[in-house]
Amino acid sequence: MRALLDSDADEPTLIVVSGAAEVVPASALGSDQYRGALEVISRADLQARVGSDVTSGHELEEIAARLDAALTRLGA
Repeated sequence: MRALLDSDADEPTLIVVSGAAEVVPASALGSDQYRGALEVISRADLQARVGSDVTSGHELEEIAARLDAALTRLGA
């Protein structure tokens, strides 16, 4: 979550590809390198859910845990 919020990428998005989480620019999502990747959440969506001034490590851990549980249910 912190990497997503702190990313310098243009429209950063958290994805899972080959079982690993990565933060990539939204423009890279259509590339061969990320074909088949699961889009988890963009920084804009994260900020819309929790506000743009998220600073609490605890709050980010809670969000990460919820996303991890959702991914586990999907089998990602």
